[in-house]
Amino acid sequence: MRGIRLLLVAAVVASCFTAAVPQAKAQVTVEVGVAPECPYGYFDVAPYDCAPAGYYGPEWFSGDAFVGAGPWFHGKTEFRGKVDNSFDPQKGYKGAKPNRGEKAEPTKRVDSTHFKGNEERDGRGHATEAKTEGKH
Repeated sequence: MRGIRLLLVAAVVASCFTAAVPQAKAQVTVEVGVAPECPYGYFDVAPYDCAPAGYYGPEWFSGDAFVGAGPWFHGKTEFRGKVDNSFDPQKGYKGAKPNRGEKAEPTKRVDSTHFKGNEERDGRGHATEAKTEGKH
């Protein structure tokens, strides 16, 4: 009888602990906001300032629309595109940058004939190894 009473008390105590412990709900929310409106694209790292014409190669654009970079990238996972990182403030660039909301000047558009990128990146700001023909 004593064993049953002890078991009953243990069950009551265990149910009290179960009822008293609040349920923690895991919830992760990441709000990125709206991508900056920049005429030639924006840098792929915070503070996401507008990049000057010539920073991104033509593969980063679909018509006149920039495909995005950093948290706003909406291209293919395997996307790779050339940039000219001499226009990167993290690499020492201190020249003029367009303001958000400015319109692109058609004469400043870079085409594949005139663009000379020096680095390849994915859309998330990571430098990648440029693929060279004949190498695997």
